[in-house]
Amino acid sequence: MGLAELSEVLKGLPPVNDPRLLVGTNTADDAGVYKLSDDLAIIQTVDFFPPTLDDPFTYGQVAAANSLSDVYAMGGTPVTVLNVVGWPSGTFPLNVLTDILRGGQDKVTEAGAVVAGGHTCVDRELKYGLSVTGVIHPDKILTNAGAKAGDRIILTKPLGIGVITTALKLGRVNDELAKKVGSVMITLNKKAAEIMKQFRIHAVTDVTGFGLMGHLHEMMLYSGMHARLFFKQIPILPEAYDFTGPETVPGGTKKNMSFLEPNVVLSQDIREEENILIHDAQTSGGLLICVDHDDAADLMANLHADGVGQASLIGQVLEGEAGKIYVEL
Repeated sequence: MGLAELSEVLKGLPPVNDPRLLVGTNTADDAGVYKLSDDLAIIQTVDFFPPTLDDPFTYGQVAAANSLSDVYAMGGTPVTVLNVVGWPSGTFPLNVLTDILRGGQDKVTEAGAVVAGGHTCVDRELKYGLSVTGVIHPDKILTNAGAKAGDRIILTKPLGIGVITTALKLGRVNDELAKKVGSVMITLNKKAAEIMKQFRIHAVTDVTGFGLMGHLHEMMLYSGMHARLFFKQIPILPEAYDFTGPETVPGGTKKNMSFLEPNVVLSQDIREEENILIHDAQTSGGLLICVDHDDAADLMANLHADGVGQASLIGQVLEGEAGKIYVEL
């Protein structure tokens, strides 16, 4: 569901007034956070979607990594998960589902969490994902709403996943590129999250269906700030430029561009394909981090030293004009 549609739906819901709900839907954050005691809160999130890749095991890995990411974006540690499956009976052999679940469990185990069960239902289209429960100290929650003027903005994974996976469904992507984009999607945000918590982080989210622009817009809106980005510093899979034509741009990307147009100001030298990619709907994308400007260089150095090699400092946070994003070449 696009940003505009989701916003309209949520407007019709009554507010939740419970002091134990530390993070709810009011700032469109990555997960809910509920306080159990003075030193323990639980993080809850759920995510599932149709296949992005042909290989069932890898698809399971991608879906799990994507679901776990919301807990990392809140600064927490995932502990248990439940599988969520929509299964088109009679369409695939049952071993396909076994492979999907094995892929999911592989990433859950890597995260240090456990699969506690799950739920299946018959569906016309295959879908898989996880409901994830994580834990965190109530005083250490990271949200998407605390960015401060002067913060530097860091993105930990490259963009372009949406257009490439759409092209893959159309048979336009070779095996080498399929493996490359798969390796990006199955990479957990665990390491990046562990590293960032050593520094003064003011706001975090992860980049998924609303694209870089959509998630950054929400971050700036709820922080009361605006952002300036430098396009040449944004990490993008170079092959993605080959798939920015009308047939391979996902519907979600087009919705992002339409909804966000009033809040995204592009310099005249930004090309259309570049505009598409910064709005591209991602699956299992990177963390988008607002870090104190004095810590930015050290955070970048630590990310690169510990294997988060595609992390890039892409811009800065500025006062006022809540939700606006200015993009320069």
